[in-house]
Amino acid sequence: MYNVIIIGAGHAGVEAALAAARLGVRTALITHNLDTIAQMSCNPAIGGVGKGHFVREIDALGGAMGRAIDNTGIQYRMLNRRKGPAMQGPRAQADKKAYQVEIKKILEEQPNLELRQENVVRLVHRARIGRCGLAGATAPGSVNVNVLLDDGSEIRADAVVLCCGTFLSGRIHFGNHTTPGGRIAEAPADGITESLRKLGIETKRFRTDTPPRIHARSIDYTKLTEHPGDDEPVPFSFLNEANYEHWLKTVEQIPCWLAYTNPAMHQFIQENLSQAPAFSGQTPSAGPRYCPSIETKIARFGEKDRHQLFLEPEGRNTSEVYINGFSTGFGRDIQDKMLRMIEGLEHVEIMRYAYGIEYDYVPPEQLKVTLETKAVEGLYIAGQLNGTTGYEEAAALGLMAGTNAALKVLGREPLILRRNEAYIGVMIDDLVTRSVDEPYRMFTSRAEYRLLLRHDNADRRLTPIGQKIGLINSQRSELLQQKLSDISTAMQVLSTTHDADGSLLKKLSRPETEWKDIVERVPALSKISPQAAEQVCIDVKYDGYIKRQEIDIERMRRLESRIIPPEIDYGVMKHLRGEAKEKLKKVRPIDLAQASRISGITPADITVLTVYLK
Repeated sequence: MYNVIIIGAGHAGVEAALAAARLGVRTALITHNLDTIAQMSCNPAIGGVGKGHFVREIDALGGAMGRAIDNTGIQYRMLNRRKGPAMQGPRAQADKKAYQVEIKKILEEQPNLELRQENVVRLVHRARIGRCGLAGATAPGSVNVNVLLDDGSEIRADAVVLCCGTFLSGRIHFGNHTTPGGRIAEAPADGITESLRKLGIETKRFRTDTPPRIHARSIDYTKLTEHPGDDEPVPFSFLNEANYEHWLKTVEQIPCWLAYTNPAMHQFIQENLSQAPAFSGQTPSAGPRYCPSIETKIARFGEKDRHQLFLEPEGRNTSEVYINGFSTGFGRDIQDKMLRMIEGLEHVEIMRYAYGIEYDYVPPEQLKVTLETKAVEGLYIAGQLNGTTGYEEAAALGLMAGTNAALKVLGREPLILRRNEAYIGVMIDDLVTRSVDEPYRMFTSRAEYRLLLRHDNADRRLTPIGQKIGLINSQRSELLQQKLSDISTAMQVLSTTHDADGSLLKKLSRPETEWKDIVERVPALSKISPQAAEQVCIDVKYDGYIKRQEIDIERMRRLESRIIPPEIDYGVMKHLRGEAKEKLKKVRPIDLAQASRISGITPADITVLTVYLK
């Protein structure tokens, strides 16, 4: 018996398992193949706008994704560098195989965690006998969710986190040909969907497409534009940020290359749309709006005469190249012709053809903000099963689900991150409050407090929380304390040192003043770390905007303080509209703030609810 079982070892399962184990509970990570842990089925890259924020937040809470990509990245870029700090996002191209090896090593070295190569075929509802010898655990509940393996063996657990990704009843689409699969050449996870439905949990279908991989020797690079990494790459992990010069010596970047589609290719795609699964009716499920297939791009943006394509190496020790922006569900013949229409790929050798995949997911309004299912105590859902798309979204959800599963077993309060605390909090609130009708992807525009939720200050926001609940080690805590001390010292010096124009604090607040200008005036500030200096500059220059957001947050906190009892009966509220009753019953918001964000809930409904709570 285990305290927590994680099913699935993709990016969600990895962070879920590590988080639960770091909290000291006996954890098992079960996957059908230990050699495909943290497989990058689509783009072998980590981060991006919004997504990079997730990685830094995961790292600030002790997770593995940031450290792994820092150790295996082959190109680093800060996106939106010309825009303000709230809009910037770090991204790194990964050595795909090296990243998998790095993650597996981190898992193998984690105390309290067992890796098991098994095939789970069903979830089983059992009467709870008791917890597996855990001191300080809560009193036994009424049920357990155990896992049944394909040989008939049953493994007991206090909590289960389901992270099956695209494997849940997955089907591969390759032109008009379909076959069962969770990933190309890998079997799907069948049987679990039926278990969920028997437990009272609804499932629906989503789809997505993957890109082809081509041989580097078949590319005519003279016809392409080189796309190098940043001269001064930014690491994802705050551990490497604090030891930047040492980390920088380990970085050896590889260029990517830029190509374009063209009108002739667009016309060819338009003429053959009936052979694409998404257009033929073969896969009626919704796909990702913000990462569409090439055929969807051409159909949706017919006015454009070209689209960018990024040719990105899959690693240092392979000739495979990934075509970013060219995912498709077309069959072999169409792919052959399309790719050879691109300048620079006239003689391309396709090593792996693209394919589409359709899979089950759990509509997330069935989840609590802890990611525990409302229907079944002790069962958590994380990753792409929540209706999301992207490695980073999956990893963030996995970390939260694994953490809360372990905290429940320990009888402790759950970890709930608010919208003003983390992008992770924004995503979870969006999912459980508003649900999804297409795969969810994070953008900075989804966060109303994005100036406070920057990627650069994730450690200041979240590491103290991680420290409080036991997710981080003393090394991280000490590094943060040193950084905070540097920030405090700098602010003190700036506010008490004056020149002819007033305090240096006032001088730094001007857009044209840079940190180096201040250091020339006060050489002692040169001892402040570059990371602390960056934080000081942002805090000072955006002080007015930050204070305005803090006022908005205080207003929201007043609504958050009005807790809604979980057992409340909306049906007895005479003046509440029928639609409002139905939606409130479905979502079961935890407070007035969450209730106000439910689609279709009006200010008048909130007033009625407020009066009733009083």
